[in-house]
Amino acid sequence: MSVFADEAICIGPPRLADSYLNVPAVISAAEIADVDGIHPGYGLLSENANFAEVCRASNIKFIGPPPEVTRLMGEKEKARQAMKKAKVPILPGSDGVIPTVEEAQEWAKKVGFPVILKAKAGGGGRGMRIVRTADELPNLFHAANTEAANAFGNGDLYMEKFIEDPRHIEFQMLADEHGSVASLFERECSIQRRHQKLIEEAPSLQVTAKMRDELGRTLCRCLAEIGYQNAGTVEFLMDANRQLHFIEMNTRIQVEHPVTEAITGVDMVKAQLRIASGDKLSEILPAKIEIRGHAIECRINAEHPQKFTPSAGKITAFNVPGGNGVRVDTAQYAEGVIPPYYDSLIAKLIVHGCDRAEAIAKMERALSQFVVRGVETSVTLHQEIFQDSGFRDGKFDTGFMERFLAARVEAAK
Repeated sequence: MSVFADEAICIGPPRLADSYLNVPAVISAAEIADVDGIHPGYGLLSENANFAEVCRASNIKFIGPPPEVTRLMGEKEKARQAMKKAKVPILPGSDGVIPTVEEAQEWAKKVGFPVILKAKAGGGGRGMRIVRTADELPNLFHAANTEAANAFGNGDLYMEKFIEDPRHIEFQMLADEHGSVASLFERECSIQRRHQKLIEEAPSLQVTAKMRDELGRTLCRCLAEIGYQNAGTVEFLMDANRQLHFIEMNTRIQVEHPVTEAITGVDMVKAQLRIASGDKLSEILPAKIEIRGHAIECRINAEHPQKFTPSAGKITAFNVPGGNGVRVDTAQYAEGVIPPYYDSLIAKLIVHGCDRAEAIAKMERALSQFVVRGVETSVTLHQEIFQDSGFRDGKFDTGFMERFLAARVEAAK
């Protein structure tokens, strides 16, 4: 099914600072169109508390959490403390921002190497450095500080214990404006390269029904206490003992939300709109949400599948797969042009099966039918991953892609 916009308004030239990150331009476009609300999507201004405040001042509904909550959860060390207070398991780490290398050394001794430095205002892997010894900490501290300052305008760092090769698991949450919060279960996001997710699936093979229920109830209580509203995702790392540790919260809908939609039957964006309109979760969600089958998503990027360099240009042919349990989210088309200015994601391919084996079979078939000409894409990379025995058996972690790519280089010699 194709969905088209009724109207499009130019908000500026291609450069992000002059368009999609230009708050006055976005608000002006909203006022020209006489909108009631703004859905910020899952990037750019979606987690910008200042933008949410401007929307409020302009009498435009920001379809997301209140700016105060966004600001709280966006400051990573404050989010850690909020989760700790609610008895959500967190990684050992600093109590707050670490202002100097000397204090970083003291915290590293308390936490124990290896540790990881993270940007207070960070995300997407920026301002993040793994430190394995005391000798390398000063240089990595300054590098992380500089990168965070350049990326977010804030170079503040905090520290956590680093877990070697964990699994990355996140819980999808919904909260209305009347104090009710619901968990829509978890997603597995361990297949990633340089902290950028490539494949997501739901549910996780490693989360038991007991873990899912207990942690879901704890998160509902925590988010209700802080006044959370709308959609949000709480992210965890799972260690070798299958213990989950909170790392951060994304105060927005995420790229991978379709796999949650597939296994729950809940339209996440529709739920967001209804929550913003004042509806209660009891009116939006079924009386009992149950997991139905298994879903997998592949992020189709416009990049070279071997070199991982971006591939901009004109699409000369574009054919997406279809069939029962196959969904493609994209804005691309034949003769369309992929500009060099933005993220390389051009499509999301989602499949849903009665179990993981069926979902994998559907994904392999769908990838074989996905045709993009004129630019390079990650389709062939995904096909290779789905042939890997470790992936097929569910035996993977966040170090999977590093090992996978190293093996590919070795095989090519």
